[in-house]
Amino acid sequence: MSTATAANYKEIIDNAIKAIHARTFYAQYPESPKAYGEDAPKAGLDIFNNQLGKPFNGLLQQNPTAWVGEEVSPYTGKKLGITYPVFDTETLIVRAGRAFTAWKNLSVELRAEILVDALERIKNRFFEIAYATHHTTGQSFVMSFQASGPHASDRALEALAMGYEELNRFPQNITWEKPMGKASVVLQKQFKPVPKGISLAIGCSTFPTWNTVPGLFASLITGNSVIVKPHPKSIYAIAIVVAEIQNALQAKGVDANVVQLAVDGSDKLITKELAEHPLVKLIDYTGGSVFGSYIEALPGKTTFTEKAGVNSVILDSVTDLKPVVQNLSFAVSLYSGQMCTAPQNFFIPAGGIKQGDTVIPYEEVKKALVDAIGGIANHPQMGPGTLGAIQNPLTVKRVNSVKDLDATVLLEPKSIANSEFPEARTCSPIVLEVDAKDRGVYEEELFGPIVLIIKTKDTTQSIELAKHMAEKHGAITFSAYTTDETIANIITEELESVFAPVSLNLTGMIWVNQHAGFSDFHVTGGNPAGNASFTNPEYVNKRFVWVGHRRVS
Repeated sequence: MSTATAANYKEIIDNAIKAIHARTFYAQYPESPKAYGEDAPKAGLDIFNNQLGKPFNGLLQQNPTAWVGEEVSPYTGKKLGITYPVFDTETLIVRAGRAFTAWKNLSVELRAEILVDALERIKNRFFEIAYATHHTTGQSFVMSFQASGPHASDRALEALAMGYEELNRFPQNITWEKPMGKASVVLQKQFKPVPKGISLAIGCSTFPTWNTVPGLFASLITGNSVIVKPHPKSIYAIAIVVAEIQNALQAKGVDANVVQLAVDGSDKLITKELAEHPLVKLIDYTGGSVFGSYIEALPGKTTFTEKAGVNSVILDSVTDLKPVVQNLSFAVSLYSGQMCTAPQNFFIPAGGIKQGDTVIPYEEVKKALVDAIGGIANHPQMGPGTLGAIQNPLTVKRVNSVKDLDATVLLEPKSIANSEFPEARTCSPIVLEVDAKDRGVYEEELFGPIVLIIKTKDTTQSIELAKHMAEKHGAITFSAYTTDETIANIITEELESVFAPVSLNLTGMIWVNQHAGFSDFHVTGGNPAGNASFTNPEYVNKRFVWVGHRRVS
């Protein structure tokens, strides 16, 4: 079992800080399963199977009022049968408040050492976390491993390192002397980063660790205690993370209640109770826009939100259409579009797009994209692994309901056979066609495997519409294809004016869905898709306040 030591934690932090500044590829935790040992996958599966149907006893939280659990595997349709301890809101708040008092007074170095140790402990459970994610979210196993394991831990380390650097930006104690002729004024000054208090991290059902740990670790390194409120349908993976942080705290003699898991059931949700509690000062939230806007509007809170966005693609001109549609079809099919970064709206000019010196007619472009999407769904090997399973039955209902929209159905959705899991809840993408004037159809997020091809007058109109969508409804990603450098510059300038990041001409093994730790900012915080961006300095700086004290020496 690997854990961080006083000798190597600083090296890990320093390497992360260097990576943050360089913005080049860096991974403290490799994404290849082979990097963690030949026996690790089976060991993780054995632990996962042994946990099924039993209470989760890994948390260092005492005297629960009840045990609940309602997780169901989208692959088997069966309940996991795992139960988790329940605590009332006041108990969680009181314990978090007590733990906060001691935690905030620890040195930044000790907090960093404990949190890096926690990440090293979590690394030992990557495969258990992967199976937990696989059977609660519907992600494929490979995605579950990478997103909830290495990628999530890299994002956590990124936030931790950013916080560590910001907390050390100014000297803690100085002697200040101002010459005054024959005399001088001498003061002892202390500059102290004071954390805001209790932090609440509200998780989502589709990415229970990747979307939660950045805010969790950002709050912890800056001295705040944290209550983690997972989605009732997706608890197991983040429960492991919380358990290992508690173990790292206990190993250093620190109150494990610095971080607590706050589990509830669908019949008695406690999210609003926690969010509205006057002692909760910080809130991290990932999820739908309606609840996200409610979180942002709460008085007296500092909030960090990632909400819904309408992600667009503009097709103007290409070198070769085939690799473009291959790339885009995979992007919309990956995890059945259940990603906040998945593209939804495809703007294609009625006059077609250029390929070199020729023009490919609109109908041919449309057909190429539809055929590529259908090709993935119909591929017996590639389809199940790419599409995964549908986390929420409501997503399938949404896909079927969009057939009633005033649009032409170009590709019907269907269940995808999965030989490993015959009972898996699956749904291939539906592709609809509308005209640019039909804003009522495409001007909203349609979460899940739903694709809209929008016929525009020309690329200028495509840019206008995509910009409007990002400005009014938010965009977490945006993708464009053009071989014209002037048009590329116009697209970039127009979209960045509404704070939407632009990806140009992606082909091959990189997709618009992917955001790399230590390099890409996830959500800009500048449009309605969310008010925060991990990880930039503001993401950690808003969690504490610099207070300066002075005294005569």
